[in-house]
Amino acid sequence: MSTQERTPDQEPPAETATAVAAPPAPEAKAEGRSFADRVGQRKRASASEPFPIFTDSAAGVGLFLIDSKDGRQLAIQFGEGRFDAKPSQAVIDKVKEAGYRWSRFDKRWTLPVGVNSAMTSRIEAERLSKEVSGMIRQEKGIDTGQDR
Repeated sequence: MSTQERTPDQEPPAETATAVAAPPAPEAKAEGRSFADRVGQRKRASASEPFPIFTDSAAGVGLFLIDSKDGRQLAIQFGEGRFDAKPSQAVIDKVKEAGYRWSRFDKRWTLPVGVNSAMTSRIEAERLSKEVSGMIRQEKGIDTGQDR
């Protein structure tokens, strides 16, 4: 049988087979960073600007609504100014009890909000924010009657 007369299940002769070269081995990433990181072009996907729902600057508590690529979330942040302080363990326990989880990347306590439960979640979040705000005010010795 000549090379012209093969059946489909036969291998082509060696001289007509096309060799596919293996791709070159990737260079080692410098210090474990990707190329985009090394040249400063990697941009993190950021959430939209947080919408403030409740803020108590004296106690350092802020409740925000955030629309992100992951969906809508409620976020509670603690601290004065940039909201980057760690609250007492009693406050942390209260926030965890309500279902919030710590986000290291965003440095805030977040709770996903479902479409069907948006209003209920917001009402409960406002109630929780006011409660933890009162706890922090009491811990700091701030008069609870002051404007929030």
